[in-house]
Amino acid sequence: MEPRAGVSKQDIREQIWDYMESRNLADFPRPVHHRIPNFKAFKMARTIKVNPDAPQKNARFFVLDSKKTLLVPTPRLRTGLFNKITPPPGATKDILRKCATSQGVRNYSTPVGLDSRVLVDLVVVGSVAVSEKGWRIGKGEGYADLEYAMMVSMGAVSQGTPVVTIVHDCQVVDIPETLLEDHDLTVDYILTPTRVVTTGCARPKPAGIVWSKISCEMMGKMPVLRSLRCREEQAGKDVTLRDKHRSLPGARAALSTVRSPRELPSLESGSVPGEDVPSSTVYVGNLPRDARVSELKRALSARGAAPSRLTWQGPQRGAFLHYRDPAEAWQAISRLQGFCLGANTARVALARQQGASGPAGGRAGEPHPDP
Repeated sequence: MEPRAGVSKQDIREQIWDYMESRNLADFPRPVHHRIPNFKAFKMARTIKVNPDAPQKNARFFVLDSKKTLLVPTPRLRTGLFNKITPPPGATKDILRKCATSQGVRNYSTPVGLDSRVLVDLVVVGSVAVSEKGWRIGKGEGYADLEYAMMVSMGAVSQGTPVVTIVHDCQVVDIPETLLEDHDLTVDYILTPTRVVTTGCARPKPAGIVWSKISCEMMGKMPVLRSLRCREEQAGKDVTLRDKHRSLPGARAALSTVRSPRELPSLESGSVPGEDVPSSTVYVGNLPRDARVSELKRALSARGAAPSRLTWQGPQRGAFLHYRDPAEAWQAISRLQGFCLGANTARVALARQQGASGPAGGRAGEPHPDP
């Protein structure tokens, strides 16, 4: 099955999905029963990363059954990067098969931190379509590409780490090279029910996270991404985000300026009434009753989280911290984890901007604590 000329990535995805659905191939691929155990790269590998999707369940089982270390990315990277799957002692094959399911991944896993110095010997990814040249198209969400880039950033993989995809034969198609971007992950081997393809792909794999492709929304959903960004920023790398300069108009970088809530900036023009927009404001609550704004400023500076300006709400025992953009706000939240002032542990949360009226009829553009 070959894609028609002038197609997009989504065209190819739809063509593959329609073909597999019409021929009842939804439960495929199942080549691992014959291919993976005899696959040379698999034999040599000690630590193997396999994506968490259902089609790779048997691949995860064979990793566990072969007494190798199995790493599975956390779903949508919301709670970290990896989980190490650790079956119970003396686990039978039936138990190992359960460990390889999505439920088993939740029940038998332990998080792997960024400082674990893990080295991955083999990467197994799913694909919607792949070419014999090693060019790959995923589901369109970009998680496999991002997972690989994050592994590069933490030193877990290198350009020499083999990348394998397991697909049905109908998913091996010609893919125009013009569809590929620098952040797209390529594969070295393709396993199908009938053959093993060595792609010989010479196109470089991602050399790390391309921060200009990362949005503030993604940063907000993935704490591990925020941690990696802080590390790379401290190392002097360019970590400018895709929407770095999107901020609320009227925000000024007058350091240490204190304003009342009445002077908060209005929303950018074109906002939909009542709709949340990305906030560059952080709310700090549960401050001591006798706290002073100068004391808070000093404590924030010591944490490396000094805002561009601060709105003091002493009677409410809180303050709004205004940063230049959402990315800086998230960075501040990361640095203020466990933040204490006096004997109180502060509540730190992203504030939300309301398009028309805030909670309980608040004014347009007024931040409020994220519930």
